[in-house]
Amino acid sequence: MADLSLYRNIGIFAHVDAGKTTTTERILKLTGKIHKTGEVHDGAATTDFMEQEQERGITIQSAATTCFWNDHRLNIIDTPGHVDFTVEVYRSLKVLDGGVGVFCGSGGVEPQSETNWRYANDSEVSRLIFVNKLDRVGADFYRVVEQVKKVLGANPLVMTLPIGREDEFTGVVDILTQKAYIWDDSGLPENYEITDIPADLVDDAAAYREELIEAAVEMDDDVMMAYMEGEEPSIEDIKRCIREGTRTLKFFPTYCGSAFKNKGVQLILDAVVDYLPSPTEVEPQDLTDEEGNPTGEKAIVSTEEPFRALAFKIMDDRFGALTFIRVYSGQIKKGDTILNSATGKTERVGRMVEMHADERNEIDTAQAGDIFACVGMKNVQTGHTLCSTDQPCTLEAMVFPEPVISIAVAPKDKAGTEKMGVAIGKMIAEDPSFRVETDEDSGETILKGMGELHLDIKVDILKRTYGVELDVGQPQVAYRETITAEVDDSYTHKKQSGGSGQFGKIDYKIIPGEPGSGYQFTSTVVGGNVPKEFFPAIEKGFKVMMEEGPLAGFPVLDVGIELYDGGFHAVDSSAIAFELAAKGAFRQSMPKASPQLIEPIMKVDVFSPEDNVGDVIGDLNRRRGMIKDQDSTPTGIRIKADVPLAEMFGYIGHLRTITSGRGQFSMEFSHYLPCPAQVAEKVIAEEKERRAAKAS
Repeated sequence: MADLSLYRNIGIFAHVDAGKTTTTERILKLTGKIHKTGEVHDGAATTDFMEQEQERGITIQSAATTCFWNDHRLNIIDTPGHVDFTVEVYRSLKVLDGGVGVFCGSGGVEPQSETNWRYANDSEVSRLIFVNKLDRVGADFYRVVEQVKKVLGANPLVMTLPIGREDEFTGVVDILTQKAYIWDDSGLPENYEITDIPADLVDDAAAYREELIEAAVEMDDDVMMAYMEGEEPSIEDIKRCIREGTRTLKFFPTYCGSAFKNKGVQLILDAVVDYLPSPTEVEPQDLTDEEGNPTGEKAIVSTEEPFRALAFKIMDDRFGALTFIRVYSGQIKKGDTILNSATGKTERVGRMVEMHADERNEIDTAQAGDIFACVGMKNVQTGHTLCSTDQPCTLEAMVFPEPVISIAVAPKDKAGTEKMGVAIGKMIAEDPSFRVETDEDSGETILKGMGELHLDIKVDILKRTYGVELDVGQPQVAYRETITAEVDDSYTHKKQSGGSGQFGKIDYKIIPGEPGSGYQFTSTVVGGNVPKEFFPAIEKGFKVMMEEGPLAGFPVLDVGIELYDGGFHAVDSSAIAFELAAKGAFRQSMPKASPQLIEPIMKVDVFSPEDNVGDVIGDLNRRRGMIKDQDSTPTGIRIKADVPLAEMFGYIGHLRTITSGRGQFSMEFSHYLPCPAQVAEKVIAEEKERRAAKAS
């Protein structure tokens, strides 16, 4: 059996272009996993193996690989940085025990870093910080450390200091050992020497060491008492304390370097081994019931426990469907039969493989702490729990965001229809934030996703990977409807036609809900005027009708239904009668509740050169944007704003025009807000026209 204390399951995450994939490449080279380093800008990075990734120089799907450092096994997941693919980061963090947050030395804490950091906080993942690209113009390690404190509200524990700035960056000072690591100009990671600290950094290094020790000893009362009495703790004691503080998220050991120039990566690997937790040191996952409520039990990470694992990613490639699995407890062997607790069906474990990006090594067994992939599983989806057949359980489920943008696509020929059906089935399994609907009236296929780039990539995959030629429509915004007034009403469903009839009477209130509350149903009926067994039918009747609102047929959000009285007939009342009563009640009362159109508002983060800030802000205002914040950086200004999605289509082209190609932006869904009256009227009229055209 492998020793779990020698395992590290880590993810590498950051904003677009901070250097995650380059850092992963350097780690693979240093650990001997690859012999030639591939560069992202050449489209040759190991973990960016999709054509679309190589062309665009971005990571789209998380890639897994395994390597070894100082006798420790590192299972590494390189995640995307682009906001449209944050679902990949979210699900990776869900199954990892630790992470490395990479920040750009000149860009600092960028928008996507904030989102990923928030996800990591939610998942309570221990992290190291690596301030990368210190060889770039405008790079400033100390400024990034301050941003981590201010923007992320985190506590960085400085472990190394940079020697030299920008193109004179030559190495780092290790605060703990008080030694300098200097690399030569060959660009080879192994060509460095350990020397004394340069004279101009001696005082800074001593001051930071004192800070480091003071933060570390707080993790152990005995060591702290000894330190206060003047006794210097040993390096082993300091490391043990730093490990404890990192595990409990009290602070985040912070390193610096340049992955591209191969400077400082060894210290990151040492830190992964020294400070990030092994699978047994992480708070165990909660077990839940079928509704997703915690049962109080935990999935203890141990090979002695029953088999429990989470399928966290499905990937389809030339060899068939791969299911990526993180094993939390127990062991699994090739040929075993396991239970999928989400479907209640058993699965036989066929081929098991250890992944290295898109290459694979066959394995026969896996145990607690392992991340591996299984070939050819039939009914497993992302977030499903796999467990032993005699001890069923459910692990805490994954929750994925709702899509905010859609496009209509249609194959150009009949042969394409069949191919597209198969392809889309595979793509939905791979990406839970990608949804597909078929419009029954027009036969159009509607693709729904997290942003323009997300859907752009999906269409590209359909065309190139699956060979489906498509006609693509204009992007559509996911409008919703809600209500603004409370309505107290009554509805009776009565139908008599030979034999037993149908009867159901309900007295109810329709109440505007808090933003984000969704659909809520409550019952305050007393005295049995509506028997309890009919409540689920009434709730279902209203819920089904929420799919199409009274204004233009968009889904309804944030509405509460309170059932407070009614009437029934001993013979004619049935579940179906009360369900039909609820549907009739919805049609009758929703138009009276002052319905309102609401639109998705995006959190937009724009980077602009200083000269163009006025133009950029003026443009955002014209797009109905609300400016929230402005922040100066060494290379320009960051503007944060809330802008309706409807106004953001094609924004990147416009931004590049007004900033001479130097502007950048990212956006993610924030919340829904009411549409202004003139916008709402136009949208409702267009939607009604579209529906009428389809119906004719």
